[in-house]
This record gives sequence, C-alpha cells and structure tokens, in this order.
Amino acid sequence: MPPAFVHRITKYDPADRDEHGSYRGAEDTVSDHGPVEAAYLEAISAFAQATGIDRLEIREPSVAQAHFGAQPVAEGHGLGGLFPADLTGYHDGAEVPLAVALELTRVMLREQGAWCRLEKGDVFAVHVGWDQYVYVGSDRPCAEAVARTRELGLFAEPIGDSPYVAEPEVTEAADEDFWTSVRAELVARQGLLLEETPVVNATRWHRLTTENLDAVRAGLGPRALLTVWPDLRPDVGAVLTALPSEWHVEFVWETREGAIRDVIVDETEYEELAALVADARAACALSLYTDERTPLLQAALPDGDGVLRARW
Repeated sequence: MPPAFVHRITKYDPADRDEHGSYRGAEDTVSDHGPVEAAYLEAISAFAQATGIDRLEIREPSVAQAHFGAQPVAEGHGLGGLFPADLTGYHDGAEVPLAVALELTRVMLREQGAWCRLEKGDVFAVHVGWDQYVYVGSDRPCAEAVARTRELGLFAEPIGDSPYVAEPEVTEAADEDFWTSVRAELVARQGLLLEETPVVNATRWHRLTTENLDAVRAGLGPRALLTVWPDLRPDVGAVLTALPSEWHVEFVWETREGAIRDVIVDETEYEELAALVADARAACALSLYTDERTPLLQAALPDGDGVLRARW
C-alpha cells in the first residue's frame, strides 16, 4: 500500500491555476539549478525527517533511451559521482542514504536522463514528475514539513495519491522452473538470446549456450527482468532486408569482437544502420509493437530469499 498522506510539492501558486487545475502563471517549468531547486530538496528532506527516514530504496530505475545517433541527455545520465559508469549499485531495491536520494532527486528535476522512484515500503515515497512536480508520501501528516515547505517559498498541496504509484505487470519469478524451461529451449534450439534489464533502457544482451548458461546466470543484475528470444541469425543481410517499411524497430547484433549491441531505428536510418553493422556476425530485429513483441520466456529475478519484489 502507498503512504496514506501525499503532498504535491511545487513552485506553482494554486491561485494561478484555472478551473481545471492547470497552472497559468509565469513560473518556468525547468529547474533553475539554484535556490528554487535547493528549496525542493530541503522540503523533501523536511518530510523525510518528520517521518523518521534517513535511507530510501531505489525502485524501477531507468536511464534515457538510446536511439540511432542520439547522445545521452547528460553524460552518465546525470549519475556521475553517485554510481560507477556501469551503474553498479543503481538497481531496484538498492538502499541509499537520504543525501544520495536527494541528489537523485536533483538529477530528475534537471531531467538529465535518470529516473526512479524513491521509497521506503508503505512509510515514505518521493516521486518526481514532469515540469518540476514532486509527490511526497508519508505514513503521517507531517504538518511541520508542510509549514517548512511554505517557508521555503514552495507549495505543499494534499492530494489523494501520487500519479506515479507503481503498477506491476510481470509477476512470474525467474525461479528454478524458469531456468529448467530455458535449458529445454536451449537443447531444442542450440542457442538463445537473453535480454537482461536491470535498469530500464540499460539492457545487457547475452547469447546463451548450454555451456555458458550457468556463468551468465551467476552474473545477472539484482531483480533484473529476463526476456528470452530466439538466437541471433548469422545472415545479417537477410535481417536487414526484412526490416519493416515504416515505424521503429529494435535492431540487435553481435560485433566482430563478440560484443552484443542494440539500437532503435526507423526506416529513415536503415542505410546508416547497414553501414554500422557491416561487420556483424549475427543479428535480429525485434518489433516495438506490444502485440508483436512476443518472447519465448520472461520473468524477473527474485531476491536471495526467493521472494519476488521487483515490480516489472
């Protein structure tokens, strides 16, 4: 259950909203990287202290999606100095001190490329939305924090719930039955492609064989979503020729050096794509349409105690 008392914290005066609740004032919708941003962080800190919270869990972390030729929103998705370049420690369920949680909030306010929910069970939550909207939930009213928020020049409006409450979709755990099914598919197909997603839009790919399955499994990230596909095809030219005439597709290929890469492309970028993968060993194209994106298997890694807590 989400926290019982939720406040929408913004710099937008409720007096400047129309009858539909839309803000019509003069405040900008981006962070000032200065005193107003600092006020947001201090207000969140006040709510955390009022709730008795000094650590928070990262939930459903993501980074900016990579498109063909696109650059990240910010170097390292704004996470430099908080986590290593390989994002170790930035995963679902990772517990961080309040100071780190506030820095993550800063990254989200600046829209630098990383996003996550920050929560402590049903006791406390911080969700950052678009246009400098922040939703703070607590298991208590936090009257002192509300007053402090006003002193900081911000507005703390009580609302029913955060619009960013998680809505879990995948409920199957990657337990021993799942891995038995993976082995059976491997025996039948002689190879599989595993999509490992410990962080949304930071997928790692693995070509599975009966020989490397145990080693790959041992190196998977905490609470990762695991999606099993048919193996890459060695006829890369045929994969390129079969690309759809319109809309986006996810192209996955193995480089000459053995690394597996992926990119989102549309029909206007196929020529550049062909040049990019000219030396590829194997490839496949995965549809981005939900009803056409049908993997062989999909499950999420449970925690060490066997309990599935990831909310994919």
